[in-house]
Amino acid sequence: MSNVDVVLGAFYGDEGKGKIIDYLSTNADVSIRCTGGNNAGHTIEVDGVKYAFHLIPSGILNENTLAVIGNGVVIDPRVLIEEIDNLKAHGFSVSNLRISDKAHIIMPYHIAMDKLLEENRGNDKIGTTARGIGPTYCDKYERSGIRVQDFVNPERFKNCVIRNVENKNKIFALYGKEQLDAEKIFEEYSKYATILKPYVVDTVVLLHNCIKDNKKLLCEGAQATLLDIDFGSYPFVTSSNPSMGGICAGSGISPKNIGEIYGVIKAYSSRVGTGPFLTEQLNETGDKIRELGHEYGTTTKRPRRCGWLDLVAIKYSVMVNGITAIAINHMDTIGKFDKIKLCVAYNHKGKVTTDFSTNPDYLNNCEAVYEEFDGNFGDLSNCKTKEDLPINAKNYLKRIEEVLEVPVKFIGTGAGRENLILC
Repeated sequence: MSNVDVVLGAFYGDEGKGKIIDYLSTNADVSIRCTGGNNAGHTIEVDGVKYAFHLIPSGILNENTLAVIGNGVVIDPRVLIEEIDNLKAHGFSVSNLRISDKAHIIMPYHIAMDKLLEENRGNDKIGTTARGIGPTYCDKYERSGIRVQDFVNPERFKNCVIRNVENKNKIFALYGKEQLDAEKIFEEYSKYATILKPYVVDTVVLLHNCIKDNKKLLCEGAQATLLDIDFGSYPFVTSSNPSMGGICAGSGISPKNIGEIYGVIKAYSSRVGTGPFLTEQLNETGDKIRELGHEYGTTTKRPRRCGWLDLVAIKYSVMVNGITAIAINHMDTIGKFDKIKLCVAYNHKGKVTTDFSTNPDYLNNCEAVYEEFDGNFGDLSNCKTKEDLPINAKNYLKRIEEVLEVPVKFIGTGAGRENLILC
């Protein structure tokens, strides 16, 4: 029997994955972050306190859960140490944290390169968070990256820093940018390495030993499918695979061990940054969704673009990932509208279709086809089962299940940990 469950974002990110992960991790022995860097964020509210996670798996809030940063993650050690310190300050132990020796380290030259590349794009900016994520992955595939196992080996780390800074400075010089000091970087980052070294292990071996011991594992997806480097709205995507393929590649877990794959969505849609968004509402509706849903980035604080739920795009995500169940958040938010629209198809050059493509030529010639539903769900905070929901909320959820052909297993009815219905 498979004992590894997965939680993935099924749209453009910020779907509230942390809430679902937080619940599932209470029954998990191991919680694993597999891809991305500190350009992602999960926010979990516990006892009125909000915790924003950018690198550490949010399962760490459960003391009996091992929290693993997998090999597919790129790590800014300064950010990671800040998260560790913040957790300790709030009374949480981080003795259950493990870091893959194969994960890659984000260095200062990656951040400088990220800013330079975005600057050079002019009017074609991607909207990167400028945290060095993309350049770190570039170095990983160009085979000049610094792995954690190099980072915690002083001699090897120093050689890597000197070599890489020398090469990057040649590029910065061409653009008249400030030169970086390899010795200062090595001195500073060596201190970070000393702090993080106790948490470093071969997580591939660790995870497979956990599977052999019949322990329950939960993989936390970062970002979302439509930001996937291969399957998303390229080039307006992230630099990794936040889809199902990235889970296996970013952890070393075999596909045969995977069980449930939960796709997380909101009862409406949102997106941060540039790129296509067919159901975006550049009007009072979009503004109202943003304010009611507090749609501002966990990492960037940028206001998110908001609109109606796009089931055509999400069905594509279901297909690509093999999603077995849906978790839907913000039912309380969308329920404040008198009328709600749901995109169930596209009109492509006069032909109604349910086909999705990330090809901009296709999307630029599509218009959303909507169905309208009654809103005014009222206060959902006391609803403990799906049956407790008002009829208008049930009708909305039923249509979502019909179109996606996947059952809804979780329903978020508020920000708190307790505002979650299990179906």
